[in-house]
Amino acid sequence: MANGVTLESLRQSLIRQEDTIIFSLIERARFPTNSPTYNESYVSSPTFSGSLVHFVVKETEALQAKAGRYANPEEHPFFPNNLPPSVVPPYNFTEVLHPPAALININKDIWDMYFKKLLQLFAAPGDDGNYAATAASDLVCLQALSRRIHYGKLVAEVKFRESPQEFEPAIRAKDRDALMKLLTFESVEEAVKKRVAKKAMVFGQEVTLNNNDNKGKYKVDPSVVSLLYGDWIIPLTKRVEVEYLLRRLD
Repeated sequence: MANGVTLESLRQSLIRQEDTIIFSLIERARFPTNSPTYNESYVSSPTFSGSLVHFVVKETEALQAKAGRYANPEEHPFFPNNLPPSVVPPYNFTEVLHPPAALININKDIWDMYFKKLLQLFAAPGDDGNYAATAASDLVCLQALSRRIHYGKLVAEVKFRESPQEFEPAIRAKDRDALMKLLTFESVEEAVKKRVAKKAMVFGQEVTLNNNDNKGKYKVDPSVVSLLYGDWIIPLTKRVEVEYLLRRLD
């Protein structure tokens, strides 16, 4: 147990975050691909040049930084450089993580995964002109994915505190493969993939008074959600756990 945080409390939080991620994908799927949102020459001003999604994420993060969002160790900005300081009174978050945890931020990989691989799997081709709303939807997805994946730090800390003797030899040897093995439970991962696919079926079905009208039609394909977890969320989370454990004895 780490300051009241247990593996069970983390598990419940991760299950709840599944809902957040699936609903964020459903919301993004309301819009087609809207490729101009990602055109690198779409925004041109004296202070910024680049894609609309880059602009929306950067500006939103700056505003949220002022409101204190990134004072919470569970939150990780996609553009951490030059964020403005918070203007609100600080909240005293319970210190659970080892200090070097603050150095771990794999949002660049999450960004690349989302835009280069995931988005095309669930957003229909097309252009409806709602580029600002599309970028805002992308940000909600990105933040949900980032929070879930970086939760690996908390999971690693609690696992380490429960049985440090199990992890210390691999940490001292800087043995990433051994750590990855200690963190891998294939039956648990399979159960997660099945659960999120089932949730996507329930959350994403078209609700009608005649139950047979839309059988098998979903707002986001459940197999895509299962793939998202199996190919990206779970492996990236374990990568965060390994990076954290490698610094745990510093």
